[in-house]
Amino acid sequence: MKTLLDSIQIESAPSPTAAVVWLHGLGASGDDFAAIVPELDLAGCAPIRFIFPHAPVMPVTINNGFEMPAWYDIFAPDLVRREDAEGIARSELAIEALIAHEVARGIPASRIVLAGFSQGCAMTLHTGLRHPERLAGLIALSGYLPLVGNLAAERHPANFATPIFMAHGTADPVVVLPRAEESRKALEALGYAVQWHTYPMPHSVHPREIADISAFLRQVLPAA
Repeated sequence: MKTLLDSIQIESAPSPTAAVVWLHGLGASGDDFAAIVPELDLAGCAPIRFIFPHAPVMPVTINNGFEMPAWYDIFAPDLVRREDAEGIARSELAIEALIAHEVARGIPASRIVLAGFSQGCAMTLHTGLRHPERLAGLIALSGYLPLVGNLAAERHPANFATPIFMAHGTADPVVVLPRAEESRKALEALGYAVQWHTYPMPHSVHPREIADISAFLRQVLPAA
Protein backbone atom coordinates (compact mmCIF):
# COMPACT_ATOMS: atom_id res chain seq x y z
CA MET A 1 0.00 0.00 0.00
CA LYS A 2 1.31 3.45 -0.92
CA THR A 3 2.41 5.59 2.03
CA LEU A 4 0.10 8.59 2.40
CA LEU A 5 1.47 12.10 2.42
CA ASP A 6 1.50 13.73 5.84
CA SER A 7 -1.42 16.11 6.12
CA ILE A 8 -3.43 18.38 8.38
CA GLN A 9 -7.04 17.32 8.81
CA ILE A 10 -9.91 19.51 9.99
CA GLU A 11 -13.54 18.42 10.28
CA SER A 12 -16.24 21.08 9.91
CA ALA A 13 -18.61 18.92 11.96
CA PRO A 14 -18.63 15.42 13.46
CA SER A 15 -19.03 12.36 11.24
CA PRO A 16 -18.09 13.98 7.90
CA THR A 17 -19.85 12.71 4.80
CA ALA A 18 -17.81 14.78 2.34
CA ALA A 19 -14.15 15.70 1.90
CA VAL A 20 -12.00 18.43 0.39
CA VAL A 21 -8.39 17.60 -0.47
CA TRP A 22 -6.64 20.99 -0.72
CA LEU A 23 -3.16 21.25 -2.29
CA HIS A 24 -0.79 24.09 -1.42
CA GLY A 25 1.56 25.98 -3.71
CA LEU A 26 5.31 25.83 -4.30
CA GLY A 27 7.41 26.30 -1.17
CA ALA A 28 4.40 26.28 1.15
CA SER A 29 2.83 23.51 3.25
CA GLY A 30 -0.53 22.16 4.26
CA ASP A 31 -0.64 24.84 6.96
CA ASP A 32 -0.94 27.46 4.22
CA PHE A 33 -4.67 26.94 3.63
CA ALA A 34 -5.74 25.19 6.83
CA ALA A 35 -6.45 28.60 8.34
CA ILE A 36 -9.05 29.29 5.65
CA VAL A 37 -11.56 26.75 7.00
CA PRO A 38 -12.98 29.02 9.74
CA GLU A 39 -13.42 31.77 7.13
CA LEU A 40 -15.62 29.61 4.88
CA ASP A 41 -19.38 29.88 5.18
CA LEU A 42 -20.34 26.21 5.18
CA ALA A 43 -23.96 26.67 6.27
CA GLY A 44 -25.98 24.25 4.17
CA CYS A 45 -22.99 22.03 3.43
CA ALA A 46 -22.60 18.45 4.51
CA PRO A 47 -20.08 17.86 7.33
CA ILE A 48 -16.71 18.09 5.55
CA ARG A 49 -13.30 16.62 6.31
CA PHE A 50 -10.64 18.99 4.95
CA ILE A 51 -7.30 17.36 4.13
CA PHE A 52 -4.28 19.63 3.63
CA PRO A 53 -1.35 17.44 2.54
CA HIS A 54 2.30 18.50 2.63
CA ALA A 55 4.10 18.13 -0.70
CA PRO A 56 7.46 16.31 -0.64
CA VAL A 57 10.65 18.37 -0.43
CA MET A 58 12.67 18.43 -3.65
CA PRO A 59 15.18 20.63 -5.52
CA VAL A 60 13.46 23.23 -7.71
CA THR A 61 15.40 24.25 -10.80
CA ILE A 62 13.96 27.76 -11.15
CA ASN A 63 15.06 28.46 -7.57
CA ASN A 64 18.67 27.47 -8.26
CA GLY A 65 18.07 23.91 -7.09
CA PHE A 66 17.07 24.99 -3.59
CA GLU A 67 15.09 22.25 -1.85
CA MET A 68 11.52 23.10 -0.87
CA PRO A 69 8.07 21.54 -0.75
CA ALA A 70 6.96 21.07 -4.36
CA TRP A 71 4.55 18.91 -6.31
CA TYR A 72 6.94 18.91 -9.30
CA ASP A 73 9.99 20.74 -10.63
CA ILE A 74 9.72 24.05 -12.49
CA PHE A 75 12.30 24.76 -15.16
CA ALA A 76 11.39 28.21 -16.50
CA PRO A 77 9.34 31.29 -15.53
CA ASP A 78 6.76 30.68 -18.29
CA LEU A 79 5.96 27.34 -16.56
CA VAL A 80 5.03 25.44 -19.74
CA ARG A 81 7.87 25.58 -22.27
CA ARG A 82 9.44 22.56 -20.53
CA GLU A 83 7.44 20.65 -17.95
CA ASP A 84 8.29 18.02 -15.35
CA ALA A 85 5.99 15.27 -16.60
CA GLU A 86 7.59 12.63 -14.35
CA GLY A 87 7.22 14.78 -11.22
CA ILE A 88 3.61 15.59 -12.09
CA ALA A 89 2.89 11.87 -12.55
CA ARG A 90 4.45 11.04 -9.16
CA SER A 91 2.35 13.64 -7.40
CA GLU A 92 -0.75 12.46 -9.24
CA LEU A 93 -0.26 9.02 -7.70
CA ALA A 94 0.19 10.56 -4.23
CA ILE A 95 -3.00 12.60 -4.61
CA GLU A 96 -4.90 9.59 -5.92
CA ALA A 97 -3.83 7.73 -2.78
CA LEU A 98 -5.34 10.47 -0.62
CA ILE A 99 -8.63 10.23 -2.54
CA ALA A 100 -8.60 6.44 -2.22
CA HIS A 101 -8.02 6.76 1.52
CA GLU A 102 -11.12 8.93 1.90
CA VAL A 103 -13.15 6.47 -0.15
CA ALA A 104 -11.90 3.66 2.11
CA ARG A 105 -13.06 5.74 5.10
CA GLY A 106 -16.57 5.80 3.69
CA ILE A 107 -16.72 9.00 1.63
CA PRO A 108 -17.52 8.26 -2.03
CA ALA A 109 -15.57 10.00 -4.77
CA SER A 110 -18.75 11.84 -5.75
CA ARG A 111 -18.57 13.63 -2.38
CA ILE A 112 -14.92 14.63 -2.68
CA VAL A 113 -13.69 18.01 -3.93
CA LEU A 114 -10.11 18.45 -5.12
CA ALA A 115 -8.78 21.97 -4.57
CA GLY A 116 -5.43 23.65 -5.05
CA PHE A 117 -3.52 26.91 -5.22
CA SER A 118 -0.78 27.66 -7.80
CA GLN A 119 1.18 24.39 -8.22
CA GLY A 120 -1.61 22.77 -6.23
CA CYS A 121 -4.08 24.18 -8.76
CA ALA A 122 -2.10 22.60 -11.58
CA MET A 123 -2.17 19.23 -9.79
CA THR A 124 -5.90 19.61 -9.08
CA LEU A 125 -6.73 20.04 -12.76
CA HIS A 126 -4.25 17.40 -13.89
CA THR A 127 -5.40 14.75 -11.41
CA GLY A 128 -9.10 15.56 -11.19
CA LEU A 129 -9.74 15.42 -14.92
CA ARG A 130 -8.00 12.03 -15.16
CA HIS A 131 -9.65 10.49 -12.11
CA PRO A 132 -11.68 7.38 -13.05
CA GLU A 133 -14.62 8.16 -10.73
CA ARG A 134 -16.74 11.28 -10.75
CA LEU A 135 -15.63 13.86 -8.21
CA ALA A 136 -17.93 16.45 -6.63
CA GLY A 137 -15.94 19.39 -7.98
CA LEU A 138 -12.56 20.97 -8.68
CA ILE A 139 -11.34 24.28 -7.20
CA ALA A 140 -8.46 25.72 -9.23
CA LEU A 141 -6.93 28.84 -7.67
CA SER A 142 -4.20 31.08 -9.13
CA GLY A 143 -2.72 28.35 -11.30
CA TYR A 144 -2.85 26.76 -14.73
CA LEU A 145 -3.43 23.52 -16.62
CA PRO A 146 -0.15 21.59 -16.97
CA LEU A 147 0.71 19.25 -19.85
CA VAL A 148 -2.21 20.72 -21.76
CA GLY A 149 -1.38 18.79 -24.92
CA ASN A 150 -1.90 15.46 -23.14
CA LEU A 151 -5.30 16.08 -21.62
CA ALA A 152 -7.49 15.16 -24.58
CA ALA A 153 -5.94 11.68 -24.73
CA GLU A 154 -5.62 11.09 -20.98
CA ARG A 155 -8.79 12.60 -19.49
CA HIS A 156 -11.47 10.30 -18.10
CA PRO A 157 -15.13 10.63 -19.10
CA ALA A 158 -16.17 10.23 -15.45
CA ASN A 159 -15.29 13.89 -14.88
CA PHE A 160 -16.38 15.46 -18.18
CA ALA A 161 -19.24 17.25 -16.38
CA THR A 162 -17.62 17.87 -13.00
CA PRO A 163 -18.06 21.50 -11.88
CA ILE A 164 -14.82 23.49 -12.10
CA PHE A 165 -14.31 26.68 -10.06
CA MET A 166 -11.34 28.55 -11.52
CA ALA A 167 -10.12 31.84 -10.02
CA HIS A 168 -7.19 34.18 -10.63
CA GLY A 169 -5.76 37.52 -9.60
CA THR A 170 -5.64 40.25 -12.24
CA ALA A 171 -2.24 41.40 -10.93
CA ASP A 172 -0.63 37.96 -10.42
CA PRO A 173 3.13 38.21 -11.18
CA VAL A 174 3.83 34.51 -10.53
CA VAL A 175 1.25 32.77 -12.74
CA VAL A 176 0.31 35.64 -15.03
CA LEU A 177 -3.35 36.09 -15.91
CA PRO A 178 -2.88 35.24 -19.63
CA ARG A 179 -1.46 31.83 -18.64
CA ALA A 180 -4.59 31.07 -16.60
CA GLU A 181 -6.86 32.38 -19.37
CA GLU A 182 -5.14 30.08 -21.88
CA SER A 183 -5.83 27.17 -19.52
CA ARG A 184 -9.47 28.14 -19.19
CA LYS A 185 -9.84 28.35 -22.98
CA ALA A 186 -8.17 24.95 -23.39
CA LEU A 187 -10.61 23.42 -20.90
CA GLU A 188 -13.59 25.03 -22.58
CA ALA A 189 -12.39 23.83 -25.99
CA LEU A 190 -12.59 20.28 -24.61
CA GLY A 191 -16.15 20.88 -23.44
CA TYR A 192 -15.60 21.61 -19.74
CA ALA A 193 -17.89 24.15 -18.09
CA VAL A 194 -15.61 26.46 -16.11
CA GLN A 195 -16.93 28.85 -13.48
CA TRP A 196 -14.38 31.63 -14.08
CA HIS A 197 -13.64 34.36 -11.52
CA THR A 198 -11.05 37.14 -11.36
CA TYR A 199 -10.18 39.35 -8.40
CA PRO A 200 -8.06 42.50 -7.96
CA MET A 201 -5.14 40.77 -6.25
CA PRO A 202 -1.62 39.41 -6.85
CA HIS A 203 -0.69 35.75 -6.21
CA SER A 204 -2.91 35.44 -3.15
CA VAL A 205 -6.48 34.98 -1.94
CA HIS A 206 -9.18 37.67 -1.95
CA PRO A 207 -12.01 37.97 0.63
CA ARG A 208 -14.60 37.89 -2.16
CA GLU A 209 -12.92 34.74 -3.47
CA ILE A 210 -13.44 33.04 -0.10
CA ALA A 211 -17.14 33.90 -0.28
CA ASP A 212 -17.33 32.51 -3.82
CA ILE A 213 -15.53 29.30 -2.79
CA SER A 214 -18.04 28.93 0.05
CA ALA A 215 -20.90 29.24 -2.42
CA PHE A 216 -19.29 26.65 -4.68
CA LEU A 217 -18.91 24.20 -1.80
CA ARG A 218 -22.55 24.69 -0.86
CA GLN A 219 -23.41 23.92 -4.50
CA VAL A 220 -21.38 20.72 -4.87
CA LEU A 221 -21.43 19.36 -1.27
CA PRO A 222 -24.93 20.15 -0.03
CA ALA A 223 -26.24 18.67 3.18
CA ALA A 224 -28.17 15.47 2.58
